[in-house]
Amino acid sequence: MVVVPRYGDYAEAHDVGIRKYYKAAGQDLEVKYFHAYIDGVDFVFIDAPLFRHRQDDIYGGNRQEIMKRMILFCKVAVEVPWHVPCGGVPYGDGNLVFIANDWHTALLPVYLKAYYRDHGSMQYARSVLVIHNIAHQGRGPVAEFPYMDLPEHYLQHFELYDPVGGEHANIFAAGLKMADRVITVSRGYLWELKTVEGGWGLHDIVRSNDWKINGIVNGIDHQEWNPEVDVHLQSDGYTNYSLSTLDAGKRQCKAALQRELGLEVRDDVPLLGFIGRLDGQKGVDIIGDAMPWLAGQDVQLVRGWVGFSVPMAHRITAGADVLVMPSRFEPCGLNQLYAMAYGTVPVVHAVGGLRDTVTPFDPFSDAGLGWTFDRAEAHKLIEALGHCLDTYRNFRESWRRIQERGMSQDLSWDHAAQLYEEVLVKAKYQW
Repeated sequence: MVVVPRYGDYAEAHDVGIRKYYKAAGQDLEVKYFHAYIDGVDFVFIDAPLFRHRQDDIYGGNRQEIMKRMILFCKVAVEVPWHVPCGGVPYGDGNLVFIANDWHTALLPVYLKAYYRDHGSMQYARSVLVIHNIAHQGRGPVAEFPYMDLPEHYLQHFELYDPVGGEHANIFAAGLKMADRVITVSRGYLWELKTVEGGWGLHDIVRSNDWKINGIVNGIDHQEWNPEVDVHLQSDGYTNYSLSTLDAGKRQCKAALQRELGLEVRDDVPLLGFIGRLDGQKGVDIIGDAMPWLAGQDVQLVRGWVGFSVPMAHRITAGADVLVMPSRFEPCGLNQLYAMAYGTVPVVHAVGGLRDTVTPFDPFSDAGLGWTFDRAEAHKLIEALGHCLDTYRNFRESWRRIQERGMSQDLSWDHAAQLYEEVLVKAKYQW
């Protein structure tokens, strides 16, 4: 079962006819439930005035408004298995593991314990909290704690002092403590969370709860990201391809991308791509600092534009020779996984999930999946790109084997799902 707010009018979801009232930040609010059954999964949508018509701005509003929405959502989500009939009957609470994601749902493990397990209810229910980005924590003044409707002694789990934020109430901190198990989106990110620099003020809590934390890299949806069936490669001169047709397919997609972006159509020139927000985290400024050097290397760079285009992201991934990811921090990263699945070689800053998934090329053992650099600085990026371009131009057989190794990996969710199952079993039998 997946439980999400009903931000818009979703055609597949139907009203199950149940109404409940919950308190959020001192206000009683009516909640409706909508249900859809899609691809073998029950989807439950929580309908309330706080959520409606926010599909284009789900994180909008001030801090208090966002917190109010998350308080309501977490309170309601815990009781969905009791109230919402899926396939005719509710799930019940006999065998449940709740999976909460980031600070937005980190109150769910807290409510599960404070409202239910502390009072002999839902004794067999467990919670797993997934950390996607610990930089966002749900911080607020301690004076706002009463809005969460928790017993007074629970305040100690929220209180936190750090040199930057000072004394505050921290929702993520409480969730980390209360969850039965915790997952981060890579082993490398888990290591970083234990450091002062990478823990964003929560490093001590992560360290003290290290025994219950696992790092699991995300997978790829092969129905969407697969060069053999990618719908965005079926027009405008692009083509689908596989490992057996890599050379011809990649060449055709590269030429189509060059034409679409107004670049000179040249098969011999290395085409470098970057897909990411114009944000300090993504390191786009590092590419800018390297531009004087790149300008003299006879390479092509994908031009930038404001906004995000899903078709263009797929086409850059297929048409580029190299994908550059100079992120300052990257909990997991998906673009490098997409790139390798499409035979595009990644050059990445070795942080978080990038370090876990892109092993550096070793020409002596002919192993590795791309190039990495160890500091988010232009000269380090230049050094890695220099080795990459040299291999592209002068050692084509080695380059082809890098592509083959990338495309031959099992990057699907199947492997990640097995690791998730192991964590869920540990949580289930944890007392």
